[in-house]
Amino acid sequence: LGEGFATEAGKHLPLSNVPIMGQRVRLTVALLTILVWTQVAYATDEWHSLAFNDAEWQRDGAPTYSIEGDTLVFDGEGRGRLMTKRTYRDFELQLEFRVSAGANNGIALRAPIGFQASRYGMEIQILDDGRSPTDMRRVCGAIYGVYPARKSTVKPAGAWNRLHIRCIGRRVQVNLNGETIVDADLNSVRNRELLRERPGFLREEGHIGFIQHNGRVEFRNLRIREFRSNRAPNKPPDGFIALFNGRDLQGWQSWYADPPDAAAMGDAARQQAQAKANAEWLSHWRVQNAELVFDGKGVHLITERAFADFELCLEWKIERGGDSGIYLRDTPQVQIWDHPDGSGGLFNNEQHRNKPLTKADNPPGEWNRFRILMIGDRVTVWLNEVLVVYDTPLESYWDKRAPLPPEGRIWLQAHGTPLRFRNIFIRPL
Repeated sequence: LGEGFATEAGKHLPLSNVPIMGQRVRLTVALLTILVWTQVAYATDEWHSLAFNDAEWQRDGAPTYSIEGDTLVFDGEGRGRLMTKRTYRDFELQLEFRVSAGANNGIALRAPIGFQASRYGMEIQILDDGRSPTDMRRVCGAIYGVYPARKSTVKPAGAWNRLHIRCIGRRVQVNLNGETIVDADLNSVRNRELLRERPGFLREEGHIGFIQHNGRVEFRNLRIREFRSNRAPNKPPDGFIALFNGRDLQGWQSWYADPPDAAAMGDAARQQAQAKANAEWLSHWRVQNAELVFDGKGVHLITERAFADFELCLEWKIERGGDSGIYLRDTPQVQIWDHPDGSGGLFNNEQHRNKPLTKADNPPGEWNRFRILMIGDRVTVWLNEVLVVYDTPLESYWDKRAPLPPEGRIWLQAHGTPLRFRNIFIRPL
């Protein structure tokens, strides 16, 4: 299990523990290995085994499996998953597997409990490819339905295979039997229907697991090591741009009128109203310790730039009784509040669901994180990595008979209570 991934320079770096004496040397080599291809994450210096026991794993659904020695064996037609009890963010995973003729299984990555992993997380396909495959997104080692493998390198049924998976941020690499068959930048996946159908591959953290489909599939020698991020506050991940720079209000402006009223003004009147509002109200928003702080006494803060389809990430914190929201394309709103229903719902919807699927808020006084995917008029929202809105239309608010605007600005809603925001990043699609 010591194969490595090819770097841009064409070299292969070993990913198993290197046989060099001295803890400091081993750590240095591990760091250099990772820093070759990323500047914001680094590895721990230790791998550890994941034993197949009740302390590490939990059933999700009704999988049929057994433990034979140190080998996990799925056999039959059970429909379910065996998932880790804890979640993982950035990591490397190594294991061996073998399949019987025609067998089908999968490895869940960053997946939630209780949901289809290939749609709401990621699934690395484990499959007897058999005859020459035609859809490379469904061959052994591919990110199922999302990103194709370059080739099929799985061994014939009955032979053991070596699999090495690396997930750091939006880069996912799969090495099967010594060949890198997937080197995916998930941000490059921009097919609108695929994003709506399988948004879970954008998740940043979740469970690892085994997904039973059919046939006999065996796994052994499972081990993992994790990575920690050293990204500075308000520095965007790869593929994103920062809407808030952590220093000042560059790129933001004050509310001065709702969109229908602003549209009725001439250019000169709009410019005059904007300048007046900025002078009067921006002082209620300030930067403190790289956080965007609202004192509860002013009006909404709005981006200068408009956006169409996008992925938006931001962190927010409210006090007890706090109330706010995120307007998308100048339209209210993804709700933020201290309420039994929880935050994240499309509060102003009348024809479609306006409450979150579940409450996932951290208590008032603690930070929360939204990840919002907007495609067309459809919105998907994760709150603290929990899916709270899935592919729901955001209804036009200002004119109920009109379609949602094709583009618009992002608003941080002022609702009379103190607020804090940070790490506000957007990825236009």
